[in-house]
Parts: sequence; C-alpha cells; structure tokens
Amino acid sequence: MFIAAKLLAFLTQPLAWVALLMLAAVLYVGQRPRWSRRLGWTAITLLLLIGWEPLPDALLRRLETHYPALPGNADLKAYAGIVVLGGALESAYVWTHHGQSALNEAAERMTEVLPLLRRQSGLRVLFTGGEGELFGNGLSEAARAGQFFASQGIPPRQLLYESASRTTFENALLGKTVPGVNPGQPWLLMTSAWHMPRAIATFSKTGWNVTPCPVDFRTGQQTPWTQYSMDKGARKWKLALHEWLGLLAYRISGKA
Repeated sequence: MFIAAKLLAFLTQPLAWVALLMLAAVLYVGQRPRWSRRLGWTAITLLLLIGWEPLPDALLRRLETHYPALPGNADLKAYAGIVVLGGALESAYVWTHHGQSALNEAAERMTEVLPLLRRQSGLRVLFTGGEGELFGNGLSEAARAGQFFASQGIPPRQLLYESASRTTFENALLGKTVPGVNPGQPWLLMTSAWHMPRAIATFSKTGWNVTPCPVDFRTGQQTPWTQYSMDKGARKWKLALHEWLGLLAYRISGKA
C-alpha cells in the first residue's frame, strides 16, 4: 500500500504529464511529424493551464468544506486528547544537518496543537507517523515531532508517539496500539482540511471516536480569477489529484 501511494504521488504530478507529452513529441518528430506537433502543443497548453489556480482550488475546496474549523469557544474538557497525523515535517536529512525544527507547507498540523494545549492543559497528544520516505532510514517522523514539541516546552507526560505507520490507514490502525490510548474515548483528530474526509472515514472505520479538527486550509470561499502561478498551481493540482484518488482507493478497498 505504501509503495502504491508513492507511485500514485508520481502519477498525480501534472508536470510529469507535461514531460511525458514532450518526450512523446520528440520521439514522434521523425516518423509522425503531425502527431509530434499535436503532442507538443498539448504539452504547452497543459503547462500554461496548470498555473490557473481557480481550477485546482475548486477540487480542494470540495474536500475542505466537509468539516469546518473547530470553533474557538469549543469545550475541550470532554476530549482525551488530540491525534496529530504526520505529514508536516521536512525529511529527516534536513533535521539532522541543521539541528533545528523544519516544518513544511502543512506546518499547521503541528503549530495549531499549541493553542489547544494552552486552553486545556490536561489534553494528551498522540502523534502518529513513521518514515515517510520510500528508502529512508533516518529519524522517524515521530522522533522529529518529539524534537519539535520539546522545543515548544510541551511536558513529555502529555505526549504519545507511534512511529511505524506510513499511510493514513496505518495511522489509524497502529495508533490504537500505543499504550495509554483508548480509541473509544473522544479524541480530536488534527490533520489538513483537504485530508480530513479520508482521515475521519478511516479512523471511524477502524473504531476510533474522533471529532474533526481541520487545519492547514489551502482555499478560501472563492479564488480570484486572476490568481495565476505555475509553481503554486502545480503543487495544488498534485495535492488535489492525490487526495481525490486516495479517497477513491480507500473507499474501494474498504478502508474508509
């Protein structure tokens, strides 16, 4: 499942499609010049279209509007703790070289835990995440998360870690095995808003009693039609396609 997810991550990169189209255009240039031109123009058109952000934003918005953000006045006393899914930390080699916490675009999965703990100091935090790289053998994501929470002054007694999972399904399945965790108690589930529909469905399917606490929103109520960036557009397309296909795969396989 993990290797399939990594393959899916490659196939959902629109720039990879552009590269394949350009490669096909080059291969056909001598034998079928008309097809070569068509493929080349298709690649250029796709490359230009990728940067128009309202299109991928529409796909992400459909995911992000499933669950609203946790209200600021929500009563936290009823919860046993917060389950935090991995995915917000840079690769292990970045951490080991500089000796500092290194968060990526999903940093809110880590940082939004802190105000909740200030509001309700008795909450526990279960971080679940192993080695996210295909051939990685460095610090697990849980170990990196431990360094981050320690730097923020969170008492170790409040922190629980699961360091073997590599997918959302494994997050839910292996998280239940951590000593001190009772999945039947009410927990807040913190992950990116675009990932929350798959995460909630998976955790509920595996017997967790979870309430969504989405963070890391990538879209607003609407996106200006003038919003254009090839860099941001490519990243948003990859994110949207990967999550929609992942959600479909989880539903077909019975994991969500």
